[in-house]
Amino acid sequence: MSTTVYLTKSRYTAGLQCLRRLWLNVHEPITWDEPESGSSEDIGIEIGRMAHLLFPGGVVVQEKPWEHAAAVTRTAALMADRSVPTIFEAAFEHNGVRIRVDVLERRARGYWGMYEVKSSGGVKDHHYDDVAVQIYVLLGAGIRLSSAEVLHVNKDYVRGRKGISWPKFFSRVDVNTEAMRRLDGIETRLKKQRTCLSRRQAPAVEPEAHCHAPFSCEHWDRCTQSKPADWVFHMPHLSMTRRAELKTLGVESIAAIPDDFRLSARQVIIRDAIRNGKPFIAEDLPERLDGFGPPAFYLDFEAFMPAVPLYSGTRPYQVIPFQWWLHQRDSDGKIRHRDFLAEADSDPRRPFAETLIAALRGTKLPIIVYSPYERARLTELAKHFPDLAKPLHSIMRRLADLLPVVRSGVYHPDFDFSASIKTAAPALCPDVTYEDLQEIADGGAASTAFWLMASGRTDAETSERLRRSLREYCHRDTWAMVRLHQALDALAAPSR
Repeated sequence: MSTTVYLTKSRYTAGLQCLRRLWLNVHEPITWDEPESGSSEDIGIEIGRMAHLLFPGGVVVQEKPWEHAAAVTRTAALMADRSVPTIFEAAFEHNGVRIRVDVLERRARGYWGMYEVKSSGGVKDHHYDDVAVQIYVLLGAGIRLSSAEVLHVNKDYVRGRKGISWPKFFSRVDVNTEAMRRLDGIETRLKKQRTCLSRRQAPAVEPEAHCHAPFSCEHWDRCTQSKPADWVFHMPHLSMTRRAELKTLGVESIAAIPDDFRLSARQVIIRDAIRNGKPFIAEDLPERLDGFGPPAFYLDFEAFMPAVPLYSGTRPYQVIPFQWWLHQRDSDGKIRHRDFLAEADSDPRRPFAETLIAALRGTKLPIIVYSPYERARLTELAKHFPDLAKPLHSIMRRLADLLPVVRSGVYHPDFDFSASIKTAAPALCPDVTYEDLQEIADGGAASTAFWLMASGRTDAETSERLRRSLREYCHRDTWAMVRLHQALDALAAPSR
């Protein structure tokens, strides 16, 4: 077991979430890799670098995290040099707690201001604890602190024609009062965390909702490996209080939930389907499928949400659709398709909308989707392009969402407690799979792929490969809708 017992701000906040997570992070950590380009960690690092632009003349403490003593020495030298107005990644240590301050700004009369940079669109509750532990160390190290602020992304900022205005891109929020309040009891909390780290074994902590708030714990799979496949935690919309009642009864399996235990109608359906291994099919499934055709279209969108807006007139984290795929299923079973994938060198929204309008013009067939996502994107496009609003609203009136039909009308034991297309379609249609998709197999990967191209991080060969993968993935999602609809029709057939 590692003998390292020092704390950091990330270890401290992990310990606030769960002492078991803290112990495992220190003594049995998961192998760390460099963040993949386009990942949330990579974007956070990029936002941090962009914040440096707000402080001209600032100097970065270049020493690595494992070179903490050297980083502290370097920080002290920079603080003593009055020609240095700002220090980035300033290193300090007090009472066994090590920190790196994102931004430390020199103020008058020997005072300093600290900034914590966040890539989120606002200040979140756990940010106060992050800042509080830094204030604790800074004050303990004798730093005269005049302010504590969070720099976060201003989601209302709109990119202009001349590029990004970084002072407007960031919002500054004074968090000193709340962070100082959270210093109350910090010594006790730190002592508790040190005691935890001194143990030879990880503390036993029952996995629950805290494992996912404020962060999803990296040890979730390990801590839940002994739980049954139908663990009651997975029951949709079953509150923590109700789960605690089941634990008191000694019940961990959904199939073992007593018949007299109060559940919603949907939860009863799920329990019974798991218990007897048979799918639930609502008696009125045929009526629920009325209006879906065939003949019908099947439509799927892909979009991305760049933290730093790439196009004039767009905001941070604005949803930008860049790809659509359309299957058409005729009454005789014949299937054909059309698709659109934007070029990555310009704003894709208008060509996205215009090509979709052209593809759907001249027909009144229902357009099947699987969630409100497509409707939301079309609504945004209609608002942004008033001259296209009429045909876009016409498309919206034809949308038929298959997801509510599945949620209320069918449950298969292999749904894995979800009605998503990626679980429902393979459960009802064994020929549908996503496992063979090597590079892009979900919406997050699709979003990242287009962002990499749009931000100029790929060469021509990589871009072409990613475009092929995007087409393959979007085709698969839309084809899954076709097959799922066919399966639902087959389930409803005996009642028709």
